[in-house]
Amino acid sequence: MGISGLAKVIADNAPHAIHKQEIKSYFGRKVAIDASMSIYQFLIAVRSEGQMLQNEEGETTSHLMGIFYRTIRMVEYGIKPLYVFDGKPPQLKSGELAKRLEKRQIAIKGMTEAKEAGDQESFDKHSRRMVKVTAQHNQECKRLLTLMGIPFLNAPCEAEAQCAELCRAGKVFASASEDMDTLTFNSSILLRHLTFSEARKMPIDEIHLKKALEGLDLTMDQFIDLCILLGCDYCDSIRGIGPHRALALIRQHKTIETVLENLDQSKYPVPEDWPYKASRELFKNPDVLSGDTVDLKWNEPDVEGVIQMMVKENGFSEQRIRAGVEKLTKGLKVAPQGRLDGFFKVTSSPSSKDASGKRKSMEGPAGTKGKKGRVAPAKSKGYKPRR
Repeated sequence: MGISGLAKVIADNAPHAIHKQEIKSYFGRKVAIDASMSIYQFLIAVRSEGQMLQNEEGETTSHLMGIFYRTIRMVEYGIKPLYVFDGKPPQLKSGELAKRLEKRQIAIKGMTEAKEAGDQESFDKHSRRMVKVTAQHNQECKRLLTLMGIPFLNAPCEAEAQCAELCRAGKVFASASEDMDTLTFNSSILLRHLTFSEARKMPIDEIHLKKALEGLDLTMDQFIDLCILLGCDYCDSIRGIGPHRALALIRQHKTIETVLENLDQSKYPVPEDWPYKASRELFKNPDVLSGDTVDLKWNEPDVEGVIQMMVKENGFSEQRIRAGVEKLTKGLKVAPQGRLDGFFKVTSSPSSKDASGKRKSMEGPAGTKGKKGRVAPAKSKGYKPRR
């Protein structure tokens, strides 16, 4: 679920925090991708005549096709993807998982009724609600990624939290997920729709946390409390308090504790044993691997290994798989060109002044200062200034 209504809250109150981008904008970027969310999307979207793809043994292969082709597409655009898989869910998430199980049971009943009535559209709708990413799906995707030379990471707990940690540590440019709680875990940049933007002909939403906080006029601690009030995977929201009221309450009272002290609980009943403190702690100090200890490597694909898995074991076209691996190999071999925004470090604008009132300059990659705020390129062997 992520955070209920958070995307709209940011869009309405901090629209400058959201940038619409095309996939080509991320050339040369490393991105940490929420693997389970992506696999779920592939299971939903990659179908033939309304049904998930299967091999001769009747085993689902939609996730493999999705991981294979969408990953190649990203690499072709110069993106270096890293997939992060969920670990053991926190105990606080048990309630949300129970709700999902109940929804699947309702979907089973709906499928049965739709089949008896011959309602194919209703049957397809309920069948999509039955989709669940299994341990087998994850293991198969990990095996395929290894053969493709694409790194992955097993998070100790929530994948979104691990993606956020890698982003904070500077190991990747951004986290990619559909779950808005990636921002609540303090990811500086969140990319939504990255893995399917082209397939659905829609832009990628690049959301900047710092700008979102500025637009919402909240600190990070207040933002976390807002997300809890909105409703998250770890505790229910307070009935009657919608997104607009939740933001107004946090802006006025600053913390959930003060909100509760001033809330008419006869009108807005707080859930019994509401675990907002534990939820807050989970968002602030999640169980993650330190980003400083993670070493990311993209390797040359094992061509024959991919052929064995995708063609011989799962029945995909050898011609198409070989063509895909060729694109992947070419994309991974191309050394990403330096991005201008990474080459030059701007310490201030040309018109800004320091504490003494003197105008500051800008620095190039070698720390060389140019006249009148210009950036002087770093000198290298054989360098001659242009005349």
